[in-house]
Amino acid sequence: MNQVQPWGDVAARLIDVAMGRTPADLVVRNGRWVNVYSGEVIANTDIAIAAGRFAYVGASAEHAIGDETEVIDACGSYLVPGLCDAHMHVESGMVTVSEFARAVIPHGTTSMFIDPHEIGNVLGLPGVKLMHDEAAEMPINIFVQMPGCVPSAPGLENAGAELGVEDVAEAMTWPNIIGLGEMMNFPGVAFNDPKMLGEIAATQAANKTVGGHYASPDLGLPFHAYVAGGPADDHEGTRVEDAIARVRQGMRAMLRLGSAWYDVAAQIKAVTEHGLDPRSFILCTDDSHSGTLVNDGHMNRVVRHAIAQGLAPVTAIQMATLNAAQHFGLERELGSIAPGRRADLVISSDLPTLPIDMVIARGRVVAEEGALIADIPPRSYPDFAKGTVHLGKVLTATDFDIAAPAGSNRVRARVIGVIENQAPTRALEAELTVEDGIVQMDGGNDVCQIGLVERHRATGAVTNGFVSGFGYNVDCAVASTVAHDSHHMIVVGTNKKDMALAANRLGEVGGGITVFSEGRELALVELPIAGLMSDERSEVVAAKADKMVQAMIECGCSLNNAYMQHSLLALVVIPELRISDMGLVDVTKFEKTDLFV
Repeated sequence: MNQVQPWGDVAARLIDVAMGRTPADLVVRNGRWVNVYSGEVIANTDIAIAAGRFAYVGASAEHAIGDETEVIDACGSYLVPGLCDAHMHVESGMVTVSEFARAVIPHGTTSMFIDPHEIGNVLGLPGVKLMHDEAAEMPINIFVQMPGCVPSAPGLENAGAELGVEDVAEAMTWPNIIGLGEMMNFPGVAFNDPKMLGEIAATQAANKTVGGHYASPDLGLPFHAYVAGGPADDHEGTRVEDAIARVRQGMRAMLRLGSAWYDVAAQIKAVTEHGLDPRSFILCTDDSHSGTLVNDGHMNRVVRHAIAQGLAPVTAIQMATLNAAQHFGLERELGSIAPGRRADLVISSDLPTLPIDMVIARGRVVAEEGALIADIPPRSYPDFAKGTVHLGKVLTATDFDIAAPAGSNRVRARVIGVIENQAPTRALEAELTVEDGIVQMDGGNDVCQIGLVERHRATGAVTNGFVSGFGYNVDCAVASTVAHDSHHMIVVGTNKKDMALAANRLGEVGGGITVFSEGRELALVELPIAGLMSDERSEVVAAKADKMVQAMIECGCSLNNAYMQHSLLALVVIPELRISDMGLVDVTKFEKTDLFV
């Protein structure tokens, strides 16, 4: 792989190239330099690259061209620093780290800061180590944040594994760990949970960055206590006041545009309308499935979106490059086109629309005109990472029955309300009928069932509830072993026979996503690695994901990227109402609640 040498090992050569004493490996000529330090676009700029790093950036690099130097004429195009994704989860792409890199490199992404807490919830520290080691072998920069909340909310869910302070301290010694992953247990921080504070202390003792996750709309004392606890950034804001509050308290506001999280437009007004300093804002994706990556883009998509919201192009690029590098203490390595930094560069013919014409990573061309050039072989995962779906029994329709309180012919039930393009849910209520002692769904009012099937310890247990917002209008069921963050199996359906068929199907294939309707399988995405990731090529997975999305549409669902909403229904650290293997959870109070009012 294209590994980069430490600056100290190549400094003398960089100096010699800058002085013209030694020829460069690569020279890019006649470009418009997007300078993220000065905020300028500087025409007629040449760049000389040696040993995978920028050696010279200036008016002419003629003095650095030798007989063996490769020369690229930018023909007046823009020279943009390689794009950075400051917070994301590879597992949401449903592919391995290698395949994720293959998918995003043509879109101009050359650095990622990944939090593998999904695989951590299934496989524990060995799973995190698998992704850490794979990331270190990539031809782009992929740094790893050690998961800090496994499980995400102790006492409210049971995951497949548990990580603690000793695990965090050990991971801080690994070479590719950049910090602590998002601290999702925000009540734990605010109320001095020893485990949470111990993990943060271990991270800060290693002089690494603590990631944040404050998902509550309450910006009062709990928020202030959370900031005092040490998290340095937060990507859970959805309102302009969220971004303003975080930045004023010394945090970096991470604004995300994922497959289904559209949180940039509201929060960017903190800069465009309220005049806050943009250097405290960072763009990220958080969760993008493979279909988005292959078909729509990655960080280039986020930058274009931010520009479309009124942000100056150079400012948007700063938020996706230098701001992220500075936040993680990597300013001397990443995030700008400047001497000594890793030679990560995008050539683009237009700033507002940011077409990715060429991508250079560590001084080598890795993609051109949307096509990957770098050779990234498929990655094989060991046997212990597979076969992780343990249902304990063959499920039947009756496993999804919800018994009514004795003597009831109608009940008032709590219902999880899905919000399009946002991670939070609403806590709704619905009047439902009872037949033969079993509570019935209400398809006419878009109330269908949700079942969480325990899949780590083969208990055969199913937790049942109700959900609204998907719009399914035929007999159908959608099942997934991706269920952030505990990753049990989530089954949503209008027909309990289809729900059982879908659940059993995922048990057969070892995990994934499937859509059933009237006893027939409409789509299947196999995810054998921890029930979260495929071992197939990203474009193959994207095609299967597209078919899955289309199948959901055929069942009546018109939500944008509804699968992402489906996969978060068990995320008991984002308000308002969720489901876990322990029951229904009121996330506004961080306590279990009854299904019936």
